[in-house]
Amino acid sequence: MTTPRRVGDTDVFPIGLGCMNLSHAYGPPSDPEVGSKLLNRALDRGCNFLDTATLYGFGRNEQLIAKSIGHRRQEYYLASKCVLGFDDRNRRVLDARPDVIKAACDASLKRLNTDVIDLYYMHRPDPNVPIEESVGALSDLVSAGKIRHIGLSEMGAGLVRRAHAVHPITALQSEYSLWVRNPEIAVLDACRELGIAFVAFSPVGRGFLADPPFDNSEIHEQDLRQYFPRFSKENYPGNLKLLDGAREIAAEANCTVAQLALAWLLAKGEDILPIPGTTSLSHLDDNIDAANVTLTADQVARLDAHFHPESAVGPRYAPGAQATVDTEMYEFEKGMA
Repeated sequence: MTTPRRVGDTDVFPIGLGCMNLSHAYGPPSDPEVGSKLLNRALDRGCNFLDTATLYGFGRNEQLIAKSIGHRRQEYYLASKCVLGFDDRNRRVLDARPDVIKAACDASLKRLNTDVIDLYYMHRPDPNVPIEESVGALSDLVSAGKIRHIGLSEMGAGLVRRAHAVHPITALQSEYSLWVRNPEIAVLDACRELGIAFVAFSPVGRGFLADPPFDNSEIHEQDLRQYFPRFSKENYPGNLKLLDGAREIAAEANCTVAQLALAWLLAKGEDILPIPGTTSLSHLDDNIDAANVTLTADQVARLDAHFHPESAVGPRYAPGAQATVDTEMYEFEKGMA
């Protein structure tokens, strides 16, 4: 089995669980009973790194975790996020002011029914608030015993370094998969230099890196993939052609395409923790079993070449969403001095 991953002072199962899908993003929220069964199954299988956020389901995802597995709190490493939240009309807001961060943490602790959050991320950089002020507030939360470790999400190397100078950063989360390679530009190097774990979200490409892959012919009105250019009717057929090469190597490795995508990430470094999400118990088992898949150096190199950064058809995000992340456009952080 793959070596456990180290996050801060804790060893966790090498594949975590992204909990967003249970309440948010890819269609109507799952039935709470379905979510509860999946969360308990994950713990039963030893998958003990759980990732949620204030934004997911506008707080309902955190409540689901508390209700479903709160009685098993000592069995899992709990990560949540602030800065991206919601107002009293359930509208998404981005606000990284120190007082807002502290209030958000208190609200999350209440929804999660816990005394402490193991890893608390800034969900996105806020161009209106210096990163030093935001991380200073998170540092105060560590001192108060409300959170154990500080994380960042979708931030470039420059912001990571500035944040780490204020308080040690334990983990950096960003999208990373065979068809999203931008962390390789500079972020991974910075994380390794500073001893920061890298948490890879959407490691199976939001359902693209699967067999069969996500079908975009009748996309649900609540599915965010309708706004991602790579899933558009114009671009998706070109991306689907990439899967032939993945299927070939998956057959060699005797695994599914999704397992191949996860095994590739595990092979990229023992500091990388993929957190696939799902609403399916069978997919959950498939993802967890990927920890037993070992790829050869040749297979990793062939996947690197086949899914080179320019291979995907279309950008990762539409312009509006792209403006909120800092893993590709370094000029964004220059405006945050």
